[in-house]
Amino acid sequence: MPDVTITAARPDQLDAAAAVLAEGFRDDPVMFGFVPRGRRRHARLVDLFAAMMRSIPAGRRTVDVAVTDDDGDVVGAAVWEAPLARPSSPLRLPVSSAELGQLPRYLRALGLGGLVPAVRHQATLAAPRPRLPHWYLGEIAVGDAARGLGVGTSLIEHRLATVDERGEAAYLESSTERNRALYRRMGFVELGPIRGLPGATPAAMWRPATSSRGSTSDRSGSVTAPTSS
Repeated sequence: MPDVTITAARPDQLDAAAAVLAEGFRDDPVMFGFVPRGRRRHARLVDLFAAMMRSIPAGRRTVDVAVTDDDGDVVGAAVWEAPLARPSSPLRLPVSSAELGQLPRYLRALGLGGLVPAVRHQATLAAPRPRLPHWYLGEIAVGDAARGLGVGTSLIEHRLATVDERGEAAYLESSTERNRALYRRMGFVELGPIRGLPGATPAAMWRPATSSRGSTSDRSGSVTAPTSS
């Protein structure tokens, strides 16, 4: 594994983080529903991730980056949202000043005809999210040059240490079985498939707070979605 430092991204590192996310999500089946194959797809993905990160209010957004110690390159990024009483949707129609400011990037990424389908896809992804407050891992990726070297694992473990210290829960969606196996080793359990997306069926995954680990499984071993009381 290269010598990297995991730290919160500075504002001037968000575009580099977006480029890493674009590399990592290049072949992601869910992302094809937002930005189909075609000319300028990488640039469109960069615009999409950059706009998304800047649309989340700074107080709720945490972007962790893996930066190489020798040259300071961003080689990994993870985008988290801090706990809320109910989930939000980064790709809902812009209403805040921050979101309105990112509308040109959303338009470059999605095209005028792609805005409504993107909002619909995001609503489908958000529907299964538990109502209990939780950290949400929206995106995580490692650049091509550092893939397979443990950078992604380090990024997740870095934030989960804080999550556990605070006794809080976490949630994510996973598009591939390979990734789900990694998340299971980190304490996530599958809540079930998320249906209704074009060409992809990701899994909803929940990591209970440290005080309630194991409470999401019934006696038969099946997993049930946690809800608020």
